[in-house]
Amino acid sequence: MEYFPAPLEKLVEQFARLPGIGGKSAQRLAFYVLDLSMEEAQEFADAIVDAKKSVTCCPVCQNLTAGGLCPICASQRRDPSVVCVVADPRDVAAMERSREYNGLYHVLHGVISPMNHVGPDDLQIKSLLERVSKGEIREVIMATNPDTEGEATAMYLARLLRPFGVKVTRLAYGIPVGGHLEFADDATLMRALEGRQEI
Repeated sequence: MEYFPAPLEKLVEQFARLPGIGGKSAQRLAFYVLDLSMEEAQEFADAIVDAKKSVTCCPVCQNLTAGGLCPICASQRRDPSVVCVVADPRDVAAMERSREYNGLYHVLHGVISPMNHVGPDDLQIKSLLERVSKGEIREVIMATNPDTEGEATAMYLARLLRPFGVKVTRLAYGIPVGGHLEFADDATLMRALEGRQEI
């Protein structure tokens, strides 16, 4: 039995599809949107459509950008000889919060996960190898999450990078095993960066 009109039910269903949003939260969000003025609701909808249309991947590091190079790759103050490899754009934001890292990034957009049918060809690995092959990079820091998939991805990349003669390091384990970078506090990320080790 439906308690709400069909358009409201559809809105609740769309919010429930978002990660971490259950049925009750989806209902709260839907009712919040209904309480917005028509102008505010249109701004909200336009922001979603605009972000979907204009946010792309940086041609160098694969981080999110609004066209062209991302601000990190475009910066003259970053060290281009060090690249930090992360699984997700959210991890870039987490690393930047530590204010300790001054190199560049490479975003894989996932990790190797056979259980989820994600293999090396599904990730941005080829573009990383192309960057390293140019010879300007001296160190690659593996900053994937310290879980099974993150470790497997880091080890796989380390093997691929070995022939290029670059130093490959892994974040130290200030981050708990099974944890995720986006939830780590600044001090933990700082210790993890300072204590990284070659793999």
